[in-house]
Amino acid sequence: MDTSMPLTAGEPAGSAAQPGSRTRLLALWVPLPLLLAFLFGCASAPSPATNHRRFDFQKDTFSYTNELVWEYHFDARGKWTSSRRVPPASYSHHCFVVARSARQFFLNARFAPGQPIADESTYRKLIRQVVSSNPRHPLPEARRILIPGYPDLRAFSQAQRSLLQEECGGAWQSYFQRGHWRMLWPFSRRQQAATADQILAHLRTGEPIVVHVVRFPQLTINHAVVIFKAEEAAAQIRFETYDPNRPAAPVWITFDRATRTFDLPANDYFPGGRVDLYEIYHRWNY
Repeated sequence: MDTSMPLTAGEPAGSAAQPGSRTRLLALWVPLPLLLAFLFGCASAPSPATNHRRFDFQKDTFSYTNELVWEYHFDARGKWTSSRRVPPASYSHHCFVVARSARQFFLNARFAPGQPIADESTYRKLIRQVVSSNPRHPLPEARRILIPGYPDLRAFSQAQRSLLQEECGGAWQSYFQRGHWRMLWPFSRRQQAATADQILAHLRTGEPIVVHVVRFPQLTINHAVVIFKAEEAAAQIRFETYDPNRPAAPVWITFDRATRTFDLPANDYFPGGRVDLYEIYHRWNY
């Protein structure tokens, strides 16, 4: 994967991007999204059942990081800029893969710490079963894939990091997630207010929500995160979020009710400010 491509999954475009690359990329993206939107844009979402427990950041997230290809900073003139990371990242462009897999393990797997630790081939098979399960529809408790020897995903990913990184999916899956067509359409303030309400409603089922975070057609961010909790107030909603780029602690995305705008705080890959969100892995055309 050419890390100088403008739409870099999990982080903004690198400084090596050429002026014509954005046009070429859009030329590849536009025909399929237009067709999908025309055919399936009005498909309705299923009504999920209430989950048996709530998402726990310390248990239900991966211990490893979706690494950045670029290092970002403000230069002497106050411009947000980037340079290639040295040494290069060993696991990058997997934000959608990590976010989707976290949801799949939460919905469709269960851990059995009382059972003996299995061998590599067994875990490889079990991981493949989890990531091939439907992230849009939870399995019944009795049919969930059993992972022996570990209490939760955080512990499992600490001990079996290489296996999970190999089997959860390639970086190409971050570029070809089926809902990417949506980012080509404008995000109105009314639509973003509806998105905030939709996320709140879906969180009440107990399921973690995967969202695509963008500023398209600006290229400052193109990322997937997992929202798992909300704190409501009169002026704003604070969404507690698992960011695959920052697995040490949750981050907070804020929705301002007056401006109907989502805000992501500054971090090591984004200068901070307004972002647009839409939910993915919640119906079949997203």
